[in-house]
Amino acid sequence: MKNLTGIVLIVLQMALGWSQESARPSTVEPLRVGVVGLVHDHVGWILDRGKMGDIEIVGIVEPNKELAKRRLKRYGYSMDLVYDTLEEMVEATKPEAVNAFNSTYDHLKTVQYCAPRGIHIMVEKPLAVSWEHVKEMAALAKKHNIHLLTNYETTWYGSNHKAYSFIKSKNAIGDTRRIIFHTGHKGPIEIGCTPEFLAWLTDPILNGAGALMDFGCYGANLTTWLMDGTPPESVTCLTKQIKPALYPKVDDDATIILNYPEAEVIIQASWNWPHNVKDMEVYGTTGFIKCKNGTNMEIMTDEKKGMSEIKADPLAKGYDDPFALFQKVVKEDYKIHPNDPTALENNILVVQILEAAKESAKTGQTILWKEMYPSQ
Repeated sequence: MKNLTGIVLIVLQMALGWSQESARPSTVEPLRVGVVGLVHDHVGWILDRGKMGDIEIVGIVEPNKELAKRRLKRYGYSMDLVYDTLEEMVEATKPEAVNAFNSTYDHLKTVQYCAPRGIHIMVEKPLAVSWEHVKEMAALAKKHNIHLLTNYETTWYGSNHKAYSFIKSKNAIGDTRRIIFHTGHKGPIEIGCTPEFLAWLTDPILNGAGALMDFGCYGANLTTWLMDGTPPESVTCLTKQIKPALYPKVDDDATIILNYPEAEVIIQASWNWPHNVKDMEVYGTTGFIKCKNGTNMEIMTDEKKGMSEIKADPLAKGYDDPFALFQKVVKEDYKIHPNDPTALENNILVVQILEAAKESAKTGQTILWKEMYPSQ
């Protein structure tokens, strides 16, 4: 009966879309996780919900003790959990998995140490700073049979999943012709990011670029999902330093154009928006869908019928949160489709897109996919 239930759930997932799978109660022990780094301001996500029962934070790696005290005091954790190095934390606590909140550059080091020890990994977006890093990370994950997932805020937007269902299951707007993303905010300094976060986020080595990496990855990730894992034929990118006094080492504005045989994708990633924004517009041959945020949407299936405003339901409980999903993947053998936003295969392609975008911005040329990645 258990196997039959699993088969039914997989069939429902394929038919209705990843986010529509019905939640099932978990009787499995919580996933023992280590938190690697506190220098990413998104770390509050796991610290704020780490005591819900599906995961157990058994150790934290952070050599900066003042930062650790500040973070842990806010969320009620003991400094006894904190270790100076990944090696010390793993040896002392034996985690089943780790969540990486270190710099994007250090994701590779995390995989290099954890993968051979059979420790599963989830990193904050993007997966890596470069194609060279990704090749080694993916090879290690495959060799040692571990899960290597990437977390994005937009993965958990009900609007994105409802749009996916409309486009894929219902063909509500016809064939996709154009996708547009607006992602970013006023700038990491302007919105008050911590000094520890800014130190690597605005570094071209540790972050791989500026706004191009920080926010360009969202559009690349969702596009890869919507395009069923198909790479673009070409990538064109223009970057700017609108505020060089604030961000002298990296771009603070990027426009990425992905060319597909019958569609075009425009990703506008910037630290120069007047507001916080992560939206998506998908235009088809007969209509459009606009995801204005995680909930609010506009849809037009036929111009004669006009446009409707709708709200997306939250994702099913247990599938609406990165750490709950991580627990299901590791402890319950929950299968993630290779095109899904968290999947390794999707995020390999994301980094390839970002790498091509950086090359285009550097050279001023459109990058042909088959020339940059001839083996694909």
